[in-house]
Amino acid sequence: MDRSVKVALFGVGAVSSMIAKALLQKKGVEIVSAIDMADDKVGRDLGDVLGLSYKLGLKMVKDVREAFLGVKPDIVIHATSSSLEHVYPQISACLREGVNVISTCEELAYPYHKNRAIAEELDKIAKQYGVSVLATGINPGFLMDTLPITMTGPCLEVKRIKVTRMMNSGKRRIPYQKKIGMGLTEEEFKEKIDRKEITGHVGLDVSIAMIADSLRWRLDDIVMLPPKPVIASRTIQTNYTTIEKGSVAGLKSAAYGVKGGEKVIELEFISHTEVEEEYDLTEIEGLPNLKVKIEGGIHGDIGTTAMIINSIPKVMNAPPGLHTMKDMPIPSATTAEINRYIKS
Repeated sequence: MDRSVKVALFGVGAVSSMIAKALLQKKGVEIVSAIDMADDKVGRDLGDVLGLSYKLGLKMVKDVREAFLGVKPDIVIHATSSSLEHVYPQISACLREGVNVISTCEELAYPYHKNRAIAEELDKIAKQYGVSVLATGINPGFLMDTLPITMTGPCLEVKRIKVTRMMNSGKRRIPYQKKIGMGLTEEEFKEKIDRKEITGHVGLDVSIAMIADSLRWRLDDIVMLPPKPVIASRTIQTNYTTIEKGSVAGLKSAAYGVKGGEKVIELEFISHTEVEEEYDLTEIEGLPNLKVKIEGGIHGDIGTTAMIINSIPKVMNAPPGLHTMKDMPIPSATTAEINRYIKS
């Protein structure tokens, strides 16, 4: 592509702001519009919303058509919600304007598990308007689905897969710490679980469904266990706050897929302030057995930002329709100018 890739932002929250700032440092790409539904952002300059020391000359708007009126983007980076039902009107509106979409929506990463009707409708709309749509991130999108799927490549047989993500939540940003209930009493944590204000790691079931479909395994069931609080054994000072002894230091989320009465896919997400060794571990029981451990783990925010940006050429080069990571080319970094990865 001889010109820069034109990008629109839909949702400018914490993660999307990181993506936007990273895009501003990239060559061969240009942010041309920004959409957000929050009244405190609409009408402001995007540079101001991002906390930059300079203006970008882009006014935040609520409406898709208004955002695309001056210049039509090549692709929208969408980051508003984990719920596919909630984001369907937003994404479909972009597709109907003939614009490709990359989303962070966890349920869209592999929507055929529990949102097949919406998935089929999005696929239909995308094909009708000649564009593509993909949801990705660090997970769902890579660590607990795309990576283990890729690792089965040298296996003649696969019996079981287990993925463990171990994170020290005390190093993460405040919104994340609040999201997993850090600092709450155990009773407060349970109340928020009941009200679904704390959901644990969203998308574990989505990742399991993607892995199973890649292996053509017909699972009997996918079980999502309720998040369990991890109680601090001592008072801990994090980068942002103090976690008192006896309060919630973080949580554990787990899910598994059952086939023939056995757990054949297990995903475990552990994030609390007393984690001493951070890592991402993938274990495959098969022929041969494989075990890959990423020491230190992959930073979630950086990983998500990279997966979204690096997927821009993949989506723009893909045939029209709804895609998932298991069907896309192998993920790779866009170290050169982004427009150089786009087919003419």
